[in-house]
Amino acid sequence: MKLYRTSNGPFVEHDGIYFRVPAPSWDALVTRDDLHGYLLSIIEKGEAAEDFAHAKIEAPIGNQEVWAAGVTYYRSRSARMEESKSAGGGDFYDRVYAAERPELFFKASASRVAGPGDHVRIRSDAAWSVPEPELTLLINPRGQIIGYTIGNDMSSRDIEGENPLYLPQAKVYDGSCGLGPCVLISRETLPTSTPIRLEIVRHGRTEFSGATTLAELKRAPSTLAEYLFRDNSFPFGAFLLTGTGIVPPDSFTLAAGDRIRITIDPIGTLENDVVQGKP
Repeated sequence: MKLYRTSNGPFVEHDGIYFRVPAPSWDALVTRDDLHGYLLSIIEKGEAAEDFAHAKIEAPIGNQEVWAAGVTYYRSRSARMEESKSAGGGDFYDRVYAAERPELFFKASASRVAGPGDHVRIRSDAAWSVPEPELTLLINPRGQIIGYTIGNDMSSRDIEGENPLYLPQAKVYDGSCGLGPCVLISRETLPTSTPIRLEIVRHGRTEFSGATTLAELKRAPSTLAEYLFRDNSFPFGAFLLTGTGIVPPDSFTLAAGDRIRITIDPIGTLENDVVQGKP
């Protein structure tokens, strides 16, 4: 079942039918101990809502923090080694890929997150920017993975490549993260065959496309979640982007007006247009 946050409040979808979810707030809803059972009880009552179609789908985030994991795919390892080679950091990422401890970093507060149809941004001082399509975990305050959504970890590769210590500037800025369109609420882990697809459209034609599967993800989502919650508390839960296995060629950079489409079955498609500079 899919949980949506909208301008008309939260809805849960099952088999193409939408049901309104009573909740005092998004935070109160996603931190419930019995969220899965609560949503099932709403579906079983069978009181379909008619106003979902008129609501704006928003980013599925309240006061959750957004974090990200890096170098979890071999393709990402190779790309980051190459971009930072001249700065003397080429082998750092190989060490991270092989290490037991993952790379985890803060990505965004809710105010920096774009929802479906909203604009994501490229930095005004960046010359080489890419989207990073990522399976994203919704983790409750008890450290349990309760759902999955789509994340776009917008990245300034030239800034990070100049010096690995510039990672926060390359990753954290207004409009640097996209989330949505919903959260797939499930007690089951997604199969390793789950595909992730990226398409970037420029002036009406596909400028870049790529695909991978979760089979290429080196670290288990449960392991990433466990490390995130070590010595950290998240009273409203947290989102964790799990890394990217799709990296455009070095000759590619995003431009204002590009449209980014990220699809992960069975979650759906997150679509955002690109703008440059501050809001």
